[in-house]
Amino acid sequence: MAGSTSTRRFGNNPDTKDQAMTIHIAKEETGSKGRLIAHVEGRDDVGDMTYSRMSPKVVIVDHTGVPDSLRGLGVGVALAERMVAWAREDDFKIVPLCPFFKAQLARHDDWKDVIQA
Repeated sequence: MAGSTSTRRFGNNPDTKDQAMTIHIAKEETGSKGRLIAHVEGRDDVGDMTYSRMSPKVVIVDHTGVPDSLRGLGVGVALAERMVAWAREDDFKIVPLCPFFKAQLARHDDWKDVIQA
């Protein structure tokens, strides 16, 4: 998976009201551990989603972290969406242990195809 970019418009954060936010997502992986890292254009802090590979076909999503400075910008959702897209691209299933990812999964019936039963 190469890096990807997501552009979002949010009006619930007074600092970004009606502004388009560009979120760049990159992947770091060492051995069976890895993370997706979200960089918001114009911000120093990053959000991330960590995972472990059980096998080439199964990835455990165990944590999503977004600092307070990035809350309300859609960083966590962008990370979850990118994880789902990556699972579809590389044909693997996700075991969702992360509470945030589980909450997003409950809102997205269309993600069920990449979830380990």
